Amino acid sequence: MLMKRTHSRAMCLAARVALAFVLLVGTVGLVLSAADNPPLHGTVERIKVHGKALEGNLEGDSADRDVSVYLPPSYKSHPHDRYPVVYLLHGYTDNDDNWFGAKHLFVDAPAAFDKAISAGAAREMIVVMPNAYTAYMGSMYSNSVTTGDWEAFLTHDLVAYMDAHYRTIPNRMSRGLAGHSMGGYGTIRLGIKFPEVFSSIYVLSACCLEPSLSVESPSLVKAEGIRSAADLAKADFGTRAMVASAAAWSPNPNNEPLFFDLPWLGGKFQPQVAQKWDANAPLAMLDQYVPNLKRLHAIAGDVGTKDTLLVSNQELDRRLAVYGIPHTFETYDGDHVSGIQGRLEKKVLPFFSSNLTFGPAHRPANGKTR
Repeated sequence: MLMKRTHSRAMCLAARVALAFVLLVGTVGLVLSAADNPPLHGTVERIKVHGKALEGNLEGDSADRDVSVYLPPSYKSHPHDRYPVVYLLHGYTDNDDNWFGAKHLFVDAPAAFDKAISAGAAREMIVVMPNAYTAYMGSMYSNSVTTGDWEAFLTHDLVAYMDAHYRTIPNRMSRGLAGHSMGGYGTIRLGIKFPEVFSSIYVLSACCLEPSLSVESPSLVKAEGIRSAADLAKADFGTRAMVASAAAWSPNPNNEPLFFDLPWLGGKFQPQVAQKWDANAPLAMLDQYVPNLKRLHAIAGDVGTKDTLLVSNQELDRRLAVYGIPHTFETYDGDHVSGIQGRLEKKVLPFFSSNLTFGPAHRPANGKTR
């Protein structure tokens, strides 16, 4: 009986030792694996890009624009590799430094990209964000003598600069466009107009999608009182947005000092001015650009369920479906600015990883690249 108990205890001890050994080996394996696969980190450069299309704008903004460029982890260690490019557009009153610099007001873009790439959820790509903060706090990514031709700056000047100075894959199938809020508006606006430049687009919580000037708003009444940059600095967000919209969509080179017209003036509706605003609303423009939308390789969008822009973004989804345009659209638990960093990491970069073309591409021999 004693021998049996001793044998049983010996077997139990041996089992425990074996289990401990397995756990130890597994732990060491995990540590070694983590050491072999450390988190990857890209680098950020902030450069100046001259915009021929922005020269002579009546706001007086510089045509030399700050641009933040995220270079993926292998960019510097693999000098012969070329990469797709995603052009990312920020929102109104925002700028590129808030996304790519040290401030990070509500999103740390490089951290999102690093996490997606390190986790294997996204492939390596270049991400570019121009600073569209203007004298009126936002360009609306539109074409205006007052703000400058931001459409041409983005689709020609900036793209040409990137293709000439960085190791991009210089064709539409390797270019994506994404943006948040005003940047979401810019994404759908430029996406439907320039499918020869960008092949895939991702719209995050787009503003300004629908015409909405049938009723005079308090912000438009206040906008009539803005006569200088100092006035604008003291104004609330809605009033500032009306001023920027007027500068982008109803410019008037003869209406000094701010060079735009407002849809409401002295309590009277100005229908011709309002029609100019309506013509710049994507939900009004969409019907004219169905063939262009069908040329896009991939379209995606999302919006938070607590975002005041929920309904208009859902309408964009519905209208795309009416025309049979393939796309994906999601809602998520959040407001206008919550969760954007997570969306970049888990949705936006993986979307472009699945839809952009990766691999080598020919470039003219005289192109100077970094």
